[in-house]
Amino acid sequence: KMPVGAPIVAYQPRARFHAGAAALPFAASAAEPPSAFNATLVRSAKDVFAGTMGGVTVTLLGHPFDTVKVLLQTQPANNPIYKGPLDAASKVVKAEGFAGLYKGVTSPLAGQMFFRATLFFGYARAKEFVGVSPDDPLSYCRAGALAWVAGSLFESPIDLYKSQWQSQIIKAKQTANYVPEFKSVAECVKASVKHSGIRGPYQGFGATLTRNLPAGAIYFGVFENAKNYFASRNESGTATDLQIMAAGGLGGFFYWSLFYPVDVIKSAMMTDKIDPTKRQYKGFLDAGSQLMKQGGIKRLYAGLVPCLLRASPANAGMLFTVDKIKQMLG
Repeated sequence: KMPVGAPIVAYQPRARFHAGAAALPFAASAAEPPSAFNATLVRSAKDVFAGTMGGVTVTLLGHPFDTVKVLLQTQPANNPIYKGPLDAASKVVKAEGFAGLYKGVTSPLAGQMFFRATLFFGYARAKEFVGVSPDDPLSYCRAGALAWVAGSLFESPIDLYKSQWQSQIIKAKQTANYVPEFKSVAECVKASVKHSGIRGPYQGFGATLTRNLPAGAIYFGVFENAKNYFASRNESGTATDLQIMAAGGLGGFFYWSLFYPVDVIKSAMMTDKIDPTKRQYKGFLDAGSQLMKQGGIKRLYAGLVPCLLRASPANAGMLFTVDKIKQMLG
C-alpha cells in the first residue's frame, strides 16, 4: 500500500533501456516515447530547414566568385586566357552579361540546398554524438569532421557537374567553333552514369574527402570557438549578429586558405573527361604531379584570390543564416 502523501511517479517505459539509448544516440528513437521521438523529428526538421536556407545564401553570394575561381583553376598554364580574377570576371560579363557569372547556377543552387541541409543535419547529430562543450574546443572539430564525411557524399556529385558545366566556358573561349560536350547538366549526369555506373557521379571523390575531412574539422571548430569566445566577453552571454558573421567568415577563410592546393587538384580531376578511357589524370597524386609540372607550386594556388574573396562573405552569410534561423525557430 502506498503511503499517504507519497509522490506519484509516472511509468517511463524507456527507463530500463536508458543506458543503451545514451550509448547509441542515432538508434535511440526506437526506445523513446512518442513525445521524445516527436521532439527529435521537430529538432531535425529545424536543422534541415536552416541548412537549406544556408545553401541558398551561400550559392547566391558565392557563385560568381566560384565561377571565376574555376575559370582560373582550369585554364591552361602555358597559354592562359585570363590575367587574373578581375580580367576573368570582366571578360565573362562582356561576353555573356552579368548573368554569365551565374552560368550553371541552377544545379548548384538545388544541390547546395540539399547538401547544406544534409551537412547541418549531420552536424547537429554529430554534436550530440560527440558531446561538444566550450570547455573542450576540439570537440567541435571532431563533430565537424564527422558531419563532412556525410556531407561529402552529396557535395562531390554536385561539384562534379558544376565544374564540368563551368569548364565549357573556357573551351568555348579557346575554340572558335566549339560545340559544348553537354547541352545540359542532365546530359552530363547521363554520360557519367553511362561510362562509370554508380561511380560516375563520384569522379574526384577521393580528392573531395582529402580536402573536407581536415578542412571541415577546422571550419566548424573555428566558427564555434570564435562564437563562444565572443559570447564569453558579452554581458548577455551570447554573440551578436556581427560577431556570428565574423566567426563564420573566419571559419570560411581557414577552410579554404589552408587546403586550397587540394581543391585545385580536385578541380582538375572533376573537369577531366567523363569517359575514363580519355582522362588525362590517373588519380589524385598523378593530377598533383602534372599540375606541378605545368607551373610549379604557383599552379596549385591558381584562383586563390577570388576563392578567398568569396570564402569570408559567403560563409559568414551562410553560417549567420543557419544560426539565426535556428534561434528564431527555438
